[in-house]
Amino acid sequence: MAAAAVETLSEVGVYRHQAGMIRQVLRMNVDGITQEECLIQPEPGGSCLNWGVGHLLWVYDTMLPMLGQTPVMEEGALKRYARGTPPLEDPAEALELRDLLTAWDPAAERVDAGLAGLTAEVLDRPAPHSPGNNPNETVRSLLTTVFFHQGYHTGQAGLLRRIAGKAGAIA
Repeated sequence: MAAAAVETLSEVGVYRHQAGMIRQVLRMNVDGITQEECLIQPEPGGSCLNWGVGHLLWVYDTMLPMLGQTPVMEEGALKRYARGTPPLEDPAEALELRDLLTAWDPAAERVDAGLAGLTAEVLDRPAPHSPGNNPNETVRSLLTTVFFHQGYHTGQAGLLRRIAGKAGAIA
């Protein structure tokens, strides 16, 4: 196998490992959380757990086409959870946590399937968008940002779990 192919497999393996950890840790952090608990607002500010889970799902659904996969949710279903939306304070605007979590696993599975098919050529392509408005954004650099982002918000879910009065999920 050529060195570039081995390096790409290794890089893709890292992405897949990160995605798997994010999937597992988010599930641990939301285990036993009710709809009421996921809407508790952190003080003095920030977003509730419901917004965080919906936002993580929105990111995955947004990037699935780049990975050759179909989004899990219907177009527009997650617009309340898009980047830059204000904290979710009105419970009527929130999707049910159970519905977000029902969509989470197939979204994570599709991310993994899409990652498994990546090649060096695909990783080097221009990204379809750039959260930082980087004109040189590639699929590779965007994926690196996405997995940092997903890990960041998954960690916040652990703190929001404690704010809801639950014991930490990770010792």
